[in-house]
Amino acid sequence: MRTEMAMWKTLTLTVIALTTLAACGADATGPTTEPTVVEGAHKGGSLTIGVPFDNPGLGRYRDGKHSGFDVDTATYVAKALGVADEDITWVEARPQDREDVLTSGKADLVFSTYSITDERKKVVDFAGPYFTAHQDLLVRRNETEVTGPETLNGRVLCSVKGTTSSAYVTKRYKGRIDLKEYDEYSDCVEALLDSKVDAVTTDDVILAGFAADKRYRGKLKVLGDGFTDEDYGVGIPKGDTERVKQVNAALRQYVEDGSWKKALEATVGPSGYDIPEPPSVGEE
Repeated sequence: MRTEMAMWKTLTLTVIALTTLAACGADATGPTTEPTVVEGAHKGGSLTIGVPFDNPGLGRYRDGKHSGFDVDTATYVAKALGVADEDITWVEARPQDREDVLTSGKADLVFSTYSITDERKKVVDFAGPYFTAHQDLLVRRNETEVTGPETLNGRVLCSVKGTTSSAYVTKRYKGRIDLKEYDEYSDCVEALLDSKVDAVTTDDVILAGFAADKRYRGKLKVLGDGFTDEDYGVGIPKGDTERVKQVNAALRQYVEDGSWKKALEATVGPSGYDIPEPPSVGEE
């Protein structure tokens, strides 16, 4: 079953990368139902929220607008906490900065493809998960020799500092793969196109967004055989158990009223990514 799904996913992503679809997440906001304010929250106030600024389909900042699934999810949750759109302040939360953004007080919440791990739980709290992705590989369109991480021996792989993807490769393939780390995924993608690296690794949904983006369309492909599970959570300052409870309630409402699926279809769907079933909020 897994092999069939992987083959379907690879075919879909390859076809989409060769077509002229609109860029994934290009100022598109998924349609959502207006949420009900959750128990314990009240209308009014403001929030500062950390999101990605350069992940097509998930979190992107272009022409003064924020777009993507993480942005839509954060907006919905904020409304469920009683905070209007105009009272949200957006800040960038890069993978290597997410803990600092929360512990320093620069953000109240972080929605930034933030995988829930035991190590991170020592520093911050999480609500969710609200999405499950899978680590995968992005390669050049004509690549035939790289078919998975086990075929990267002696090759150069790119990832971003502070990610679970980078940690996984370092631990599992140390001494066999030459890992280069950059600050942004777009830097890795550019290095791939310039043949400075042989593959890029991170979550499949992030890679799908780059493969379908108008800057790279037809030049790249996602292998489509994910080899880890990555549960995305909402980062919350350590010890704020009431906020965790409220955000979980908001995320459950997000899934139950259909807004979760609609947001994914509008932001991630154009890349050809197969929309999964939602995870159980509050369980990892």
